[in-house]
Amino acid sequence: MPVDPQLRNLDIEIPTQPEVLVKLSLLMAAEDIDLQAMSSLVETDMALAAAVMKAVNSSLYGLRGRVQTVHQALTYLGMREVAAITFEMGLRAAFPAAVELESVWSRASQRGLLMGRMGQMLGVDPWAAHSAGLFEECGKAVLYRHAPTHYPAMLRAATRDAELVELERTAFGVSHDALGAALCESWGLAPAAVASVRHHVEIQATLTMPESLARRSVAAISTVAWALLNHPDQLDDIASQIAPQAQLDETLVLRAARRVNEQLLAAQEHGR
Repeated sequence: MPVDPQLRNLDIEIPTQPEVLVKLSLLMAAEDIDLQAMSSLVETDMALAAAVMKAVNSSLYGLRGRVQTVHQALTYLGMREVAAITFEMGLRAAFPAAVELESVWSRASQRGLLMGRMGQMLGVDPWAAHSAGLFEECGKAVLYRHAPTHYPAMLRAATRDAELVELERTAFGVSHDALGAALCESWGLAPAAVASVRHHVEIQATLTMPESLARRSVAAISTVAWALLNHPDQLDDIASQIAPQAQLDETLVLRAARRVNEQLLAAQEHGR
């Protein structure tokens, strides 16, 4: 999906993909993924490896015993989840540390894991789903870096992302969903992930997928994950509206959402 060419005329910098993530993307694209090569690659960047290990040992994953190496993490969690954690840490490192962004990164971790596992259960590309969840709000970090004095006030003022994008367009001429999609595309994420990030605010606000959206399954999983995390009492209704628009079975979508949510809650309980 092409990103709006008007973005190229704006004075807002999209961070380049770190070299280690470029190499990781190539490994993930291989037919037979070399786990040793993946662990060695991550471990070449000491700061990144340390961040990955800290995330792996967090309560979000609830692993029994402390994981000491990236290779151990791959054994326990699998290549996709370790690769996603590495992408998450690389994404965070591309932006300045800021208290205002901590909630953005926290939601990214949980949403990415939820979407990746749902994708796996539903036969939808789990890497595309996981990365779409991780990058969904990354455009907010782009705008924070661009306007660290003014943007936090917008984050505080908006009660919903639909309101936030209007404030962003007025102030900057672009919104975080478009910037997030541009970053996803420049970092080589799957077209389905780019499309999900580009349209997530609109779909969450209207529960209607735009006619132009060709790749819909990841966007549908994104919307169901959003409902589960923010409006669990409306999950059934939202899934019934969204799933058919992506040719997904509503019953299977709900089953996957609830099962993965139970897994995450159990992991967090175990990790305490």
